[in-house]
Amino acid sequence: MSRFACLLALISLLLAACSSAPTGSGEQYAVRLALYDQFGAWGGVPYRLGGASRGGVDCSALVQLTYRDLFGIQLPRTTGEQARMGTTIKPRERRSGDLVFFRINRGLNHVGIYLEGGRFMHASTSSGVMISSLDEAYWKKRYWKTVRPRPSLLAAR
Repeated sequence: MSRFACLLALISLLLAACSSAPTGSGEQYAVRLALYDQFGAWGGVPYRLGGASRGGVDCSALVQLTYRDLFGIQLPRTTGEQARMGTTIKPRERRSGDLVFFRINRGLNHVGIYLEGGRFMHASTSSGVMISSLDEAYWKKRYWKTVRPRPSLLAAR
């Protein structure tokens, strides 16, 4: 995804968010804004297996770096370890900042960070760091679980 397309997508999302009243608690609103800001910094960065920089990043590193930079929380490096952290959440109870996990194929998992309205931020092998919808057939078919690593993200700061 080109930087221009990424910027255009971010502006569209922010304008949509500004046009409606914030949902959820004040903390959830703050978490959501921080996550969109993080997307603004990382959106369009290419996928690179094992990568953990703006030169290339994989899904679990994006999650690890986001939690460290925004919330001061150190998560494990791998998707498998991240999936074992925290509390499993029912889909209808998802909140901004929860981790959404997918089973791609045998032994290969994928993770993203839930934003709102069924959307999540992740590092896609085909498009790099992007926002996708859990309602897309690809993700719906592969959805595994949602995990909340910590009850309050802002309390960790």
